[in-house]
Amino acid sequence: MLDIQSLETWLWEAACAIRGPVDAPKFKDYILPLVFLKRLSDVFDDEIEYLSAEYSSRDLVLRLLEQERQSGQVHLVRFYLPENARWEKIRQHRVSGLGQFLTDAVRDTARENPSLQGVINMVDFNATAAGQRIISDEHLSNLIDVLSKHRLGLHDVEPDILGRAYEYLLRKFAEGQGQSAGEFYTPREVAIMMAHLLDPQPGMTVYDPTCGSGGLLIKCHLRLLETHGVKENGRLKLPPGVAPLRLFGQEINPTTFAMARMNVIIHDLQADIRIGDTMRHPAFKDTAGRLQTFDRVTANPMWNQKFPVEIYENDPYERFKLGAPPSSSADWGWLQHMLASLNERSKMAVVLDTGAVSRGSGNQGSNRERDIRKAFVERDLIEAVILLPENLFYNTTAPGIILVVNRRKPRRGEILLINASQQFAKGRPKNYLTEEHTARIAALYHEWRAEDGMSTIITNDEAARNDYNLSPSRYVSVNGKEDVLCAAPGGGGGAPAGGRRGTRRGRPCAA
Repeated sequence: MLDIQSLETWLWEAACAIRGPVDAPKFKDYILPLVFLKRLSDVFDDEIEYLSAEYSSRDLVLRLLEQERQSGQVHLVRFYLPENARWEKIRQHRVSGLGQFLTDAVRDTARENPSLQGVINMVDFNATAAGQRIISDEHLSNLIDVLSKHRLGLHDVEPDILGRAYEYLLRKFAEGQGQSAGEFYTPREVAIMMAHLLDPQPGMTVYDPTCGSGGLLIKCHLRLLETHGVKENGRLKLPPGVAPLRLFGQEINPTTFAMARMNVIIHDLQADIRIGDTMRHPAFKDTAGRLQTFDRVTANPMWNQKFPVEIYENDPYERFKLGAPPSSSADWGWLQHMLASLNERSKMAVVLDTGAVSRGSGNQGSNRERDIRKAFVERDLIEAVILLPENLFYNTTAPGIILVVNRRKPRRGEILLINASQQFAKGRPKNYLTEEHTARIAALYHEWRAEDGMSTIITNDEAARNDYNLSPSRYVSVNGKEDVLCAAPGGGGGAPAGGRRGTRRGRPCAA
């Protein structure tokens, strides 16, 4: 059984096989579909072997499979692989014409499996630019040789290990992708943190309206395995009677949508991932045409995205009842879409720019973002704000925050603010959260605890007195030197018995 380190080394070797003719950000366009195709092919071969033993005849299994294929309803195997897409055939093909052979293989696979349309067949391995092949048959042959070193069948690699290796490639590509990386990849440890905060329970529905490559949804599934799974042959599985999560996602970019679909299948998960513009055309609606609602929402939308105000003012789904955000930043537009997608007992965790919780506070007169934030606080929807460290994300060095919104807050009238800006390990090229950092931050949230230099609990009234500025760094000093916002005397007191309110050094509070 392959381990994660062996898989990562192998997949990076595959990337190096096409280094030179293909820029690093484009590696994923060629490698990920082939890794995916190899997984499908190896699993298909394993399923045929298993069925051959069960039916005592390989020829009979192949005849039955062909009959199912011709009827358009294949049940014996998960995905039907046409002969030219089976890995042994790909390995045997000569270098000449390999690009067209691979393109035909992925297109034929998509044709045989409608659920893979727009997923595996997004790349043309024979494509040219300025009259030259983007990647030569020789380089493709080298790539095939590397990928052929390991099987990816049912008994060769666990789905999550393969999925982690797959995400390793996404991370490596993100490191070279620059500004567009954040559109498809949220750092693994941030996704794990969000799953810890959401704590999904068996049978829940989980939705990501900007799902990228699907990592946030997958981490929710893995969190459920951690909390409710049992070990069987060294692998965590949900025991009988424990319902899996039902996962839903929408993604606007066709290439990223394809990555998300491949990612959930690689993880051996069922998920309803749809392509489209969530803000303009949300994909998940009920029979009456209203937005479908979910138990948990997790998302990392593009920060400060620009939409014309008309989208908010003429919304047929009435999502923006708490106000139209400015055209310069859709952060509170996304939050209102997600709020409209929550059922009455649900909560969400969303990654946003730090300015989302502070912009407009202290300004004279009206400010759209501050006014929407005020409406969220007055309706007692905001449960927690967590300030993350700098240089975690691939498309910016800015820190970001996680905002937790809960329709059924157990502690009414209170907001937990966590300043986790110093909770990181130094990395290259990016910082990262260790398991200890994640556990500490999650414990503060679940225990609803104030801790000097780390967290504080404020009341909604305190938030109002500070003009709805909810930036943790303005309330919690991590070194005792920064000026921080102060509550009025007697305000708050949400710390549990024996607990302490967080550090508030700096200016004295007004009398």
